[in-house]
Amino acid sequence: MGKKRFDEKENISGFQQLKTSVQKGIRSKILEQYPYIENCINDVLPKKEPFRLMKCHEHIEVLVGANGDFLFFRHREGFWVPTLRLLHKYPYILPWQQVDKGAIRFVLSGANIMCPGLTSPGARMTPCPKGAIVAIMAEGKQHALAVGITSMSTADIQSVNKGIGVENYHYLNDGLWILKPMK
Repeated sequence: MGKKRFDEKENISGFQQLKTSVQKGIRSKILEQYPYIENCINDVLPKKEPFRLMKCHEHIEVLVGANGDFLFFRHREGFWVPTLRLLHKYPYILPWQQVDKGAIRFVLSGANIMCPGLTSPGARMTPCPKGAIVAIMAEGKQHALAVGITSMSTADIQSVNKGIGVENYHYLNDGLWILKPMK
């Protein structure tokens, strides 16, 4: 996925009702990418309910559930990434990387997560390869504050301990978070 983040400037260019076959394909791709979602996939993407694709500028697409909730987004043909709202309902679908208290305000301003913020006291990592979609948790906080993709494996984050550990894709109060559900 590119370095593109979602923000208010992404104008929505339209909606597309997806064919059943396309929905099945997306559903199986999401199951394959996030094995832990299997327990709740029927709540998230019920087989019998149609979901739509919201097309935005900058090649961003958002999956919109039957009830208007934003479920996943992607840039170009990249991975489907769960939105924070979905993650708050089903926190177990992604591996967690926890930053220390000091990193919180940077993450919430859209900054990438630096290695030291993941290796200091107060931080905690779940083993992950490079390129994994992860939930960014914070010391002392209950809910994820961002979703990102690992720039290196957690083993490398630990040993290198400098530079970007996780690229921040979507964070609390960004453009995607503040968009109202699309009924």
